[in-house]
Amino acid sequence: MAKMTVQLASPSVQESYVTLEEKGGEISLAPLPQKTVGKNGRVAATSAPIQSAKKVTQVVYSVVHAVRGRLRLRVPRLRNDSAYAERLQTLLETDPLVTTVKIKPAAASLVVNYKSSAVTEAKMKSRLSCLLMAASDAGVVLLNPKKAAPQESEKPWPGMQLSLLATGLAVLSGPLGVAVPSVVTAGTIALATLPVFKRAVQGIVKERKLSIDFLDFMAIAITTVQGQFLTPGLMLSLIELGENIRDRTARSSKMQTLDLLGSLGQFAWVERNGEKVQIPIQQVLTGDTVIVYPGEQIPVDGTILQGKALVDEQKLTGESVPILKKQGQSVFASTLVREGQVYILVERTGDDTRAGQSIKLMEEAPIHDTRMENHANKIAEIAVVPTLFLGALVFAITRNPVRVASILTLDLCTGIRVSIPTTVLAALSHAARQGILIRSGRALEQLAEIDTIVFDKTGTLTQGEVAVVGVDSYNSAIESDRILAIAAAAEQRLTHPVAEAIVRYAESQKVAIPSRSKWDYKLGLGVKAEIDGDTIYVGSERFLRQEGVDMEVLNSKEKVSSVIYVAINGQLQGRIRYSDILRPESKEVISQLMTVEGVEVHMLTGDNKRTATAVAAELGIAPANTHAEAFPEQKATVVRGLHEQGKTVAFVGDGINDSPALAYADVSVSFAHGSEIARETADVVLMQNDLHGLLEAIAIARQAKSLIRQNTGIIAIPNLGALLVAVLFGLNPLAATVVNNGSTIVAGVNGLRPILKPSAKKALSAGR
Repeated sequence: MAKMTVQLASPSVQESYVTLEEKGGEISLAPLPQKTVGKNGRVAATSAPIQSAKKVTQVVYSVVHAVRGRLRLRVPRLRNDSAYAERLQTLLETDPLVTTVKIKPAAASLVVNYKSSAVTEAKMKSRLSCLLMAASDAGVVLLNPKKAAPQESEKPWPGMQLSLLATGLAVLSGPLGVAVPSVVTAGTIALATLPVFKRAVQGIVKERKLSIDFLDFMAIAITTVQGQFLTPGLMLSLIELGENIRDRTARSSKMQTLDLLGSLGQFAWVERNGEKVQIPIQQVLTGDTVIVYPGEQIPVDGTILQGKALVDEQKLTGESVPILKKQGQSVFASTLVREGQVYILVERTGDDTRAGQSIKLMEEAPIHDTRMENHANKIAEIAVVPTLFLGALVFAITRNPVRVASILTLDLCTGIRVSIPTTVLAALSHAARQGILIRSGRALEQLAEIDTIVFDKTGTLTQGEVAVVGVDSYNSAIESDRILAIAAAAEQRLTHPVAEAIVRYAESQKVAIPSRSKWDYKLGLGVKAEIDGDTIYVGSERFLRQEGVDMEVLNSKEKVSSVIYVAINGQLQGRIRYSDILRPESKEVISQLMTVEGVEVHMLTGDNKRTATAVAAELGIAPANTHAEAFPEQKATVVRGLHEQGKTVAFVGDGINDSPALAYADVSVSFAHGSEIARETADVVLMQNDLHGLLEAIAIARQAKSLIRQNTGIIAIPNLGALLVAVLFGLNPLAATVVNNGSTIVAGVNGLRPILKPSAKKALSAGR
């Protein structure tokens, strides 16, 4: 039987789906529960399933040729049914697994290229069979019957080309003495000025203020009317340069849709009417019974009705060690069943799950202006009105428009608007070379200001996987290597993270692992095995006591939380200690942040308080700054609380459980290997999976901030000096342009220093 879901039109709802089932040569088209599209664009089930179904005529076809990723079929109906061919073309083009489609009606030929990495050849043949049958129903109206023609992208205004052309014409007609008609040069300047004029009008009409663009427009207009074309040409070139650089530092304001269901896989096993059936995850309803097998993700929130399993919740809670879940206990979407099998009563699906709420928290976080917050505009706009008043005053006294043009040319605006984006772009480029992706100028500015950093523990400060930290023998006659060897033998080929860690550690220590004969694994407890004629028990204290092992020796030993015990023939012989070990660089990075950078450090984790406190103590993080047993919503609350205290907060994390906190932080930092959601939410991504990158990113940001201050001085001092000369004695507009543009060039070159020096971190340290 072949089965798939196809999206079809419905007169009563915005979207509906039908399932096609092939049995005994007949194709049944059965409507599924109606769907409606909510405000967030996601599909939500509403009414009960429609009970009607219609039979679809069998379509004859044959597979002519098949190679990996490509199928060629002969479909006789294509020769004489153009409507069928059109419907089939549309269905295939909208199928997510199909990459290209070629239909030749005259030859009755259909060639389909598909994603071989996502589906097997057999499943693709079955899928095509369903689509061939679906297209045979002439009464079905397909959504988007033709693929929308790609819209031609709006052609950008050639402002830079026009301004460079105007400057070139001005040079030809001025210094070089070439006869260029003034109307041509002036017309080119007028065209190049249109964007400046539009922004000036927009500032007056919408923002009700005189902007930098208004000042630029006035200076360009006056000098153009006077026939001094070189001055407006150079001004326009620098303005366009600044705009282009600023746009390159911008981060798109349109965030990609984060589809939780997509991250959970496409299908789920459910029990309906006493049968197990696999259905698309979107069709799982509250009250269904979902079956989850070993190695599968749990797709819903619910309660275990039957069975037990080791559930890895690291993605959701940050807990590094899987937890044994039994009947009556709650489980959550996006967590992984390591071992065991469970039947789950569905209580919440999709966006209503705990993982879905994490994404919703992130989507509802305040969206900052992701186009670089124009630091240049903030500084330069202060001078707009005073400059206009000064120009008007000079004109009232002297009646000399040339002096007014000089004053308007020396406006500080152009230089600042060019030099600051140049500095930001250089810093972002330098960071990228160091393996640090900083997404926007705003993120760079905020990173330079941070005074508080909040770290997620698991996978950020730690390596995110269990590792053996020590082996202890309780019997002087048995060496610790023997304890490790028999434990590894008992645990081999088990998928529990602790078992895998023991085997890895034994191999790294080059311990000879003996063979195992009989073995019996108790889920969530331990394993009993026959090794070299001895009965071996490896597991928790509870397991060994259940098996009758004498545990009296523990009374005189220090107890630790993360440990498994090893017994031989009923006698306790030793223990193996394990932990989610720290990253090698964590302690050094935390110490430098607190002592050198003067940053307040917090740690958040879903682990229990005892584990969290131990890790924090090892890193030197104060107990008051350690937050344990934190689910995603609590992590976001901690970050919001720090922000409300007036702190500039950076959050470092890499999982789904971190995405809300990442979204609420002033600056969010993740790793390239982190979850897709964390990477999309983060302002800074450390591509090399090393926390040293965070120190480098902060150094780059602070160096950029220092350069911005320097550039402001480089531009302000000569321009203010020239302005004083222009007011008191008069100054040729071309000379004013040389001062203005010269300071801009010097500041621009200074702003490029981040990409001219090997390490911003070293440069910043040397400047202290």
